[in-house]
Amino acid sequence: MAPRPLQHLVGLLALAACAEAPTRMNEMRPPSPDREPHPMIIHGHTRQDPYFWMRLTEAQRESAQPDAHTRKVVAHLQAENAYTEAVLGPVNTLREDLFKEMKARIKETDLSVPYRENGYWYNHRYEEGREYAIHMRAPVGPDPDRLPGTFTDIFDENLMARGHEYFDLGDYEPSPDNRLAAYSMDTVGRRQYLIRFRDLTTGQDLPDAIAGTDGGGAWADDRTFFYTRKDRTLRSYKVFRHVLGTDPGTDVEVFHEKDPAFSCEVYRSRSDRFVIITTESTLSTEHWLLPVDRPMGAFAPFLSREQEHEHSIFHVPPHDGRPGHWYILSNWQARNFRLMRCAEDDHAHKERWTEVIAHREDVLLEDVDLFRDHLVVSERREGLTHLRVRRLSTGAEHEIAFHDPAYVSYTSTNPEWDTHLLRYGYASLTTPNGLYQHDMRTGTDTLLKQQEVLGDFRADRYVSERIQATAKDGTAVPISLVYRKGTARDGSAPTLLYGYGSYGISVEPTFSSARLSLLDRGFVFAIAHVRGGEELGRSWYENGRMEHKMNTFTDLIACAEHLVKERYADPTRLFAMGGSAGGLLMGVVTNLRPDLWKGIVAEVPFVDVVTTMLDDSIPLTTGEFDEWGDPKEPEAYRRMLAYSPYDNVKDAVYPAMLITTGFHDSQVQYWEPAKWAARLRDHQRGSAPILLHTNMDAGHGGASGRFERLREVALDYAFLLWQAGLAEEAP
Repeated sequence: MAPRPLQHLVGLLALAACAEAPTRMNEMRPPSPDREPHPMIIHGHTRQDPYFWMRLTEAQRESAQPDAHTRKVVAHLQAENAYTEAVLGPVNTLREDLFKEMKARIKETDLSVPYRENGYWYNHRYEEGREYAIHMRAPVGPDPDRLPGTFTDIFDENLMARGHEYFDLGDYEPSPDNRLAAYSMDTVGRRQYLIRFRDLTTGQDLPDAIAGTDGGGAWADDRTFFYTRKDRTLRSYKVFRHVLGTDPGTDVEVFHEKDPAFSCEVYRSRSDRFVIITTESTLSTEHWLLPVDRPMGAFAPFLSREQEHEHSIFHVPPHDGRPGHWYILSNWQARNFRLMRCAEDDHAHKERWTEVIAHREDVLLEDVDLFRDHLVVSERREGLTHLRVRRLSTGAEHEIAFHDPAYVSYTSTNPEWDTHLLRYGYASLTTPNGLYQHDMRTGTDTLLKQQEVLGDFRADRYVSERIQATAKDGTAVPISLVYRKGTARDGSAPTLLYGYGSYGISVEPTFSSARLSLLDRGFVFAIAHVRGGEELGRSWYENGRMEHKMNTFTDLIACAEHLVKERYADPTRLFAMGGSAGGLLMGVVTNLRPDLWKGIVAEVPFVDVVTTMLDDSIPLTTGEFDEWGDPKEPEAYRRMLAYSPYDNVKDAVYPAMLITTGFHDSQVQYWEPAKWAARLRDHQRGSAPILLHTNMDAGHGGASGRFERLREVALDYAFLLWQAGLAEEAP
């Protein structure tokens, strides 16, 4: 792996510190970075970016011999961290208390529910005091439903993480004969994975090692493995075939996605009959097939690529005298998707597909799970997820019943096709996550495991509601919220409003044991299901992107105002939080209504929209023109410039802000939030602090490890409680 840049900068920075040791008084002053002229001219318009110099290339970040510019940037980020720590010094005890409090709710020694796949049981466990999971397996015995008494460890992430500040086991895939497993790991946080192969009978790794991958892959047979490589923008663009025991440098390229708007992945069909390459952009999908018994053959297209045709494919093997066939989840003439079916060898002409589930204007068809005699449909209706089961032999249907006003349900790990038992998960804002087994024949449910929340937690101490705000254009926007019983509904409660609203991603009203630390101190927590997600179907997404993007931002403001009007929220203690594209949301609503918020938490925020989308060397840029627009086009440029947070900072009394980022972030580069924090301070006309915290050892997802992540949550919550005047409050 590439050397960690911070490790090579520590000595140099320590020498600088000895030469000019910062005093606490200096630390309490916000950093004052250099301002350097940097005009950017396009479409006859000039923008100035005085902090453009904060950008480092990936090579600079990874260099073992950092240059002067690299040292300057890292020194600035560390000065920002020192300032944040100094300002938050009075709540250091609270931060540690919050961390211990949240950690104490977690059952440290824990065991997952085993699942059965290809002759083996698989599960994982956690041990007290250890950050990562230990993965295990055991062969299925004579009674296939009887769990074995002992399991064998196959991957101990704690051992694999030694010597690394960051660790992520991306995936592992056992070979068809169960003797080997391909696995991937990232020790930087930049989502570039190294693939290795382990002999599961000996526990030893084979010499084969493949760097620069997306972490996934698929076996065709026991010696042939397909995987994807990333380009310089971290786009998965090529699929290769690796034969065990050969030099990865000689691996054969089997697919090349040349359209920079598309990214590809490779996986094995659940039927174990095909290796499938899926390549997709924001609005289009294409699939390529290779039978597993012809690993040296060529992939063939499932259907010729069509603009704005999104579809997923599911293969059903021959059985009970019936030939194999495909199910297709497609938006062809169906904005909210419909389910189609075709013969195994007749997929290239969609006019020959037959309809299984028709399109519905008020229901979004999200996913399907196929079994020998059952079809399970995951669909979203009135903003909530529903699971519907159809028996294929009779056509009879039933729906699994859920009763919370705001909840999430989802199908879980179901690798076996020949079964009548479905595993699904369920959680709500007041109900810890549970794993259930549903008998699809009888309609009965068995709770297999529910998340344990240690301490004195009781679900009936909390109240969950689903309400609606009215947007600027009259649209009803759902809000899910939760608070502890006894919290006053008189407009005196501090409230945290969370939002995202991009890519058609729905924010689910799920449970968080860490969140109890806010609720128990009197906070109301609310989720604004703004346009740009898919909570209310595909139109909800379409009306929150491109030329309709402003709806996302004004929806959140409408939700905030509604919470105040209905006296859920204290208007002087209203907070908002969002991350990544949700950080963009935070940036825009702060510029639009700085007076509305007491404080903002913006995590890894995408805030320099125009500059980033003009630079196709930055990861994700080319694949997201369908989401934001291409600013090389004058109309799109003007539209994006109108809301880009970095470009719209103005002289204003801004609320207190905590901005977080990761030095190795591959999704939103660290310099966006770093520049934004500096520019906000330039224009701050109030006294509220603007703080930047950079995790120098992580990427977009923050710290790794199940407990270390809680330190970042504790930082956010301590900031919120401090600004709400509750820093001294005990739960």
